[in-house]
Amino acid sequence: MLRNLPVAKPSPNGGEFVEIIIGASDNPRVPLVEYIVDDVLLMPITIDLLGEEWVPWGDDRESQRGYLDNFIAFWHRLGYDFVRFEASLDFAKRQLLAPDTAPASRKQRAWADEHHGAISTWQDFERYAWPDTREMDFFPFEYICAHLPEGMGFMTCHAGGVFEHLSQIMSLEGLCFAIHDAPDLVTAVVDRVGECMLGFYDHLLGLDNLVAVFQGDDMGFRSVTLIAPDDLRKYCLPWLKRLAGKAHSKGLPYFLHSCGNLAAIIDDLIDDVGIDAKHSYEDAIVPVEDFQAQYGDRIGVLGGVDLNILAGSSPEGVRKHTRYLMETCGERGRFAVGSGNSVPSYVPVPNYLAMVDEALA
Repeated sequence: MLRNLPVAKPSPNGGEFVEIIIGASDNPRVPLVEYIVDDVLLMPITIDLLGEEWVPWGDDRESQRGYLDNFIAFWHRLGYDFVRFEASLDFAKRQLLAPDTAPASRKQRAWADEHHGAISTWQDFERYAWPDTREMDFFPFEYICAHLPEGMGFMTCHAGGVFEHLSQIMSLEGLCFAIHDAPDLVTAVVDRVGECMLGFYDHLLGLDNLVAVFQGDDMGFRSVTLIAPDDLRKYCLPWLKRLAGKAHSKGLPYFLHSCGNLAAIIDDLIDDVGIDAKHSYEDAIVPVEDFQAQYGDRIGVLGGVDLNILAGSSPEGVRKHTRYLMETCGERGRFAVGSGNSVPSYVPVPNYLAMVDEALA
């Protein structure tokens, strides 16, 4: 049973959300946070809970406005202090397609080819069609910023981070070989990726109502980082530092979503890159409450409801764990509650709503 959803009279405060996470507010509330909610969940929640007609994203501006109105209403009526949206420059890469196995989904999922990249030689590099920021359609970002309800902030980033795009353009296997056999080529590719993202940030950081940059860049898996920590320090972290520095130069905090075991580089991310908060936690790696106990005096902590619980437990089990995190991490401060990663299509809608509803209690 939903006790607090949909929120009847939302009173979002994007500025206060940021102040809580960076430790500049004494407000004891535990706000909600989320990185991505899949459209497979957005649609039934918009229709069944909010009572609105669902408008799919289309090629024309009318359908795009309708979708974005749904999108804003979702974040607003579910009690978030901000709307989070992202889009990417078109970095060409080889992908594998397969049907989405989530029961309610009718779309395909795409994975980067881990064995064969678009760039593996200098000839590939010279032929590669690098995206141009001037050709990017920033309409969705601008529309959201112009139509935010009173008090709401906007969080955004370039969809996909420096390491993600490097490892997808070259393929993860190809990148690993190139680090040994052709380090100059790796440097050339990552520098072009970084320069493209800097140009993208130049536009984002001029948007009205932007309260934080919330960048994703998955750099690890369950046991270690995806490539050697020293290679991340050499190729990728300097670009993350430049991106974070751009945000900081505008007075904006820089939040990082990164999956996997980042123990080997977490001090680099905090002390050198300068992240202000970390998102993405998995209990099998380090539970969010343990991470916060170790690093919560240095950075904010975002999310943490493990996806195995969110996807596989009962709504009451989700409520119980959400309450536990609010009473442990929330009591320490600089914490927002939400999923440990994102809310993918296979999460049952009642479980997701139970998490949000309990957070608003």
